Amino acid sequence: MTSTRSSCDSVARLKRELETADTVVIGGGAGLSTSAGFVYDGERFERNFGDFIAKYGFRDMYSAGFYHFETAEEHWAYWSRHIFVNRYEDAPRPVYDNLLRLVRDKDYFVLTTNVDHSFQKAGFDKKRLFYTQGDYGLWQCSVPCHKKTYDNEATVRRMLAEQKDMRVPGELVPYCPNCGAPMTMNLRADDTFVEDEGWHEAAASYEQFLEEHEGQHIVYLELGVGGNTPGIIKYPFWRLTYLNPKAVFACVNLHEALCPAQIKEQAICIRADIGETMDRLLA
Repeated sequence: MTSTRSSCDSVARLKRELETADTVVIGGGAGLSTSAGFVYDGERFERNFGDFIAKYGFRDMYSAGFYHFETAEEHWAYWSRHIFVNRYEDAPRPVYDNLLRLVRDKDYFVLTTNVDHSFQKAGFDKKRLFYTQGDYGLWQCSVPCHKKTYDNEATVRRMLAEQKDMRVPGELVPYCPNCGAPMTMNLRADDTFVEDEGWHEAAASYEQFLEEHEGQHIVYLELGVGGNTPGIIKYPFWRLTYLNPKAVFACVNLHEALCPAQIKEQAICIRADIGETMDRLLA
């Protein structure tokens, strides 16, 4: 494996590759949303969940999401806030907007493990997006008894407005309209995750896009992808770069920017904040 720190030369090279590429395939991971300001701890967490922190000692939104609350009313009081601040509020920093400025005029596609919908909110073409791990804006049957998802925005906004003492009104607790089981988040946590019709359409579009652009000058742009699920973005991008001499693998990551030695000459690894790198690319 090889890792390189950010430099003027590497940013300049990435800018040239993006300008001359036939195609850009973006792989967006958690670090991209973190750079945009969707942090799950610190001041942002304390501001939105102070009462839950005081009662349970929660340290961040991620770990708090796994807590088994005694009642559904309290569960959805927590989760309605979690959904709202990470799905329906705008990102604090314009990282996604600047990324779109970089690729707007290119033939691009986005593969992401993020579930905050930030690509589409920034204006990326929804037909060029594949959210592999779900969407904070969708619910599904917890069983699941059928392969369908449900938009939750209206109910989440009511939950947020009407909750008291860390509980939502009982009538707002969501249940499956088909079997009556509790609804749950459409997030890939185990084998109950629902891959609905839209998910399969996006998966097919992504595969078709790769087939149609095989052998072209492609930039595989990996942004903020960590080691939790490398088999979705990181490893496939390495393999696709290795198989195409015209391809370039570009990785921007604040903590770990690396690639295999086999594609070192085709790679640009920048260890830096993604938002700051976007600013430099647009300068």
